[in-house]
Amino acid sequence: MNDVHDLAASVRDRQRSALSVVEAALDRVARHDPVLNCFTRVRSEAALSEAAVLDDAISRGEPAGPLAGVPFAVKNLFDVAGDATVAGSVVLADAPPAARDATVVARLRRAGAILLGQLNMDEFAYGFATENLHYGDTANPHDPTRIAGGSSGGSAASVAAALVPLSLGTDTNGSIRVPASLCGVWGCKPTYGRLSRTGVFPFVHSLDHVGPFARSVRDLALAYDLMQGPDRNDPAQSGRAAEPTLPGLEIPVPGLRVGVLRGWFRENASDQALAAVDRVADALGRLGATLSTVELAGAEAARSAAFCLTGAEGGTLHLPWLRTHGHLYDPRVRDRLIAGAMLPAAVVLQAQRVRARLREEAAQLFGRVDLLLAPATPFAATPRGDATIPIGGRPVSARANMGLHAQPISFIGLPVVCAPAQAPGDPLPIGVQLIARPWSEGVALRVARQLERDGVSTCRTLAYD
Repeated sequence: MNDVHDLAASVRDRQRSALSVVEAALDRVARHDPVLNCFTRVRSEAALSEAAVLDDAISRGEPAGPLAGVPFAVKNLFDVAGDATVAGSVVLADAPPAARDATVVARLRRAGAILLGQLNMDEFAYGFATENLHYGDTANPHDPTRIAGGSSGGSAASVAAALVPLSLGTDTNGSIRVPASLCGVWGCKPTYGRLSRTGVFPFVHSLDHVGPFARSVRDLALAYDLMQGPDRNDPAQSGRAAEPTLPGLEIPVPGLRVGVLRGWFRENASDQALAAVDRVADALGRLGATLSTVELAGAEAARSAAFCLTGAEGGTLHLPWLRTHGHLYDPRVRDRLIAGAMLPAAVVLQAQRVRARLREEAAQLFGRVDLLLAPATPFAATPRGDATIPIGGRPVSARANMGLHAQPISFIGLPVVCAPAQAPGDPLPIGVQLIARPWSEGVALRVARQLERDGVSTCRTLAYD
């Protein structure tokens, strides 16, 4: 599948029709998704109709947007006008259709993109595996016997398998970065409040982010830029004017100071994860960056506090459904939500204090460095159905712990680009986190572009025709 920029340009210039592009994408979905299970719904008729309308408009000389004819898909907790938003659960199966698109979905469609459908996820976004009791597991395109990661597993896997060139996911505790790492694609979790969440089914209001997946940094930056802008309907949204990153993407970051996170981030990582971080650090050193070893001393406590807030906010949100439809939940999700709803207020208050301390610690770090570097996941993709992974010499839940490096970062809302960083001989991909100070997504994206251009971070081409 072509680069998004070239694909849209070919449609605008009438070298290809939007209809032929969408037909080819739907054909790939039909042939490969029965194995991968990325999609929960494919909007074939609607997508073909929208592509034909776009072609007619272009033939009349009407201007077409920067994503003209580009297929994309969204995690199935984004509202799509006319469809029910089920959030990976059968609890909402009878919900009325959404009246309008989520804000970020509408912005991509206004730019000319064609929505192919909704993507699989962990139920209500509570997990890191996309092993869904109701809709089935999403398989990793690099090895279908392994997990795609989650909770935005369908979003990452659909891009990794080139079913679509762009997709949208959400990240509360790592749900963009984990599947991006395990599927070997680029993922962006912006600063908390940067992109609108209006029309996105919530999980934890104080932690939820939305962001894109793509197969190149340029495509990632374009999608991110097009979704920016104020939205008064999201109370957490900053209201900042859009700050485009794409125009400066090829400009090197002068005198870059990189802090390589150790401590918690190194002690709980596999050899492959550590090698990926070291490989990226060495590459940045060759590109002229100044490297130093740093720590976020509060990372472990922050992860525990993130669990507390996740359980408390998520459990409270779900209490009405748990009382009336508890039998419809995956027990693994239901039990965690019930436990979270029972947390005392004193625990939640202490978690907020931990959050404030970590935010102060990170601000001090960013007085000395421009970028932090850390593993995105402790391991590459594990076999589907494996209940545990070894952390610190003992088995722990894979479903809850694949995001242990991501949680402290999203807990304080820092912007992150997840970069593929596997060594050339590695059988499975793994990623690293490029972490910037708040509102500095452009720095992380520019560094990502340098790594991509230098051949250090690239999406591995798959054997899907």
